[in-house]
Amino acid sequence: MDNATEDAARSTYFSNTDQCDNQHVLRFFAPKTCFFCGKTAMKRAADHGFVKGLFRFLKGLPPGRLIALGFATVILLGTLLLLLPVSIKPGMEVGFVNALFTSTSAVCVTGLIAIDTADHFTAFGQTVVALLIQIGGLGVTSVGVGFILAAGKRVSMKGRLIVKEAFNIDSSKGMIRLVKAVLLMTLCFELAGAMLSFVVFVQDFPPLKALGISVFHSIAAFNNSGFDILGNMQNLIPYQSNVLLNLTTCGLIIFGGLGFLVILDILKNRSFRKLCLHSKVVLSASGALLLIGTLLLKLTEDISWLGAFFHSVSARTAGFSTYPIGEFSNGALFTLILLMFIGASPGSTGGGIKTSTFFVLLQSVKSLMTKTRFSAFRRSISQAGISKAYIITFLSLLVVCSGTFLLCVLEPEFSFIQLLFEAGSAFGTVGLSTGITPDLSAASKIAIVFIMFIGRLGAFTLASMWVNRPEPTVRYTEESITIG
Repeated sequence: MDNATEDAARSTYFSNTDQCDNQHVLRFFAPKTCFFCGKTAMKRAADHGFVKGLFRFLKGLPPGRLIALGFATVILLGTLLLLLPVSIKPGMEVGFVNALFTSTSAVCVTGLIAIDTADHFTAFGQTVVALLIQIGGLGVTSVGVGFILAAGKRVSMKGRLIVKEAFNIDSSKGMIRLVKAVLLMTLCFELAGAMLSFVVFVQDFPPLKALGISVFHSIAAFNNSGFDILGNMQNLIPYQSNVLLNLTTCGLIIFGGLGFLVILDILKNRSFRKLCLHSKVVLSASGALLLIGTLLLKLTEDISWLGAFFHSVSARTAGFSTYPIGEFSNGALFTLILLMFIGASPGSTGGGIKTSTFFVLLQSVKSLMTKTRFSAFRRSISQAGISKAYIITFLSLLVVCSGTFLLCVLEPEFSFIQLLFEAGSAFGTVGLSTGITPDLSAASKIAIVFIMFIGRLGAFTLASMWVNRPEPTVRYTEESITIG
């Protein structure tokens, strides 16, 4: 189904539901029986004039805008929770901008921090951050559907459309089974990661604290968010030579960055030859980037092979570091910027332009230069897919360049490479930093908040929310222009 047909069907569905009562729109956002106040209280709320208008407004929004609104709402709620006295340690000052920055970084699974999570937030505040990371990694949509399924309710047609939009796939068939599999898979990976991490952390912390650190670390790593609660802004530097923690973290990052659809395809077919084209592209591109990134980092920086591999994995989306990034050479920083810009894979917890987009770009350039038909793994790629890859790359470059320019204006005391690194890390939802984030002005932090938000949702997705015109019926005469 093309976009025009899909939009028409969606519009028809929404217009037909206008005749329903206000409870209808809640089929996606909440079950008819409210978790906290019950069916009666929810019905009373729906009868309120303001709430009626709000439901009517939400009912008319397309799925893409609802997803963006959902993320923005969670970010705002997270900000308010982090500002509560119970979230802040005695004697520490957080402030609205820093709370907003932390909440956005957590929900957008980035990991950039303006204040240290362990030093400023209590156990309650750290739990809030972990929950925000989990919601951001799974997606507001998946979490909402999970609550509905837990209550034994059915998910509406609109809810399925929103899930389809969130996972960036072409069909809404089997959406509920997909969400169930995603939730179960996330639980299994994070549980295994927490158990392995506990073996390491229990050697340095009391058992209960080690357990909390292990669970937090596992959630952050699988959701590709570089938060830590070790304190003193040190990330994983004290464990740079610990093979178990390094490989456990890398494993969580890789599986979280591959995408749920790829993992399910691997579990189903168990053979590279039988995998779908998307999975083959993702696995090939990811493997090549890991290898090339490791070699380039080892070549440009005096670090161990384990450190080079770890940062090649982490830079594409996670943001953990075992070496101080601020001390890296310009060559190493530029390598990390390229890896951050490419990012993870579609349908994963990571950001960037995505590995599949990068693969299509390279293959299309090869096809143009050799004057051969575009193909990969004995399959052809549609011209629409190639065009989308170029659009995504252009819009992403525009966001990073605009963000870097704005930071250069606001923060003239920092070098260009530091500010480019910061903007690239925010857009790729990575979380690596040269160490300048806490010293940025409030205006710069707000700018990075917007960059992280755009990076999490995707520049193309956000642009398509507002530019949704039907295909023009008038076609003009084609004429060549000189290029290059």
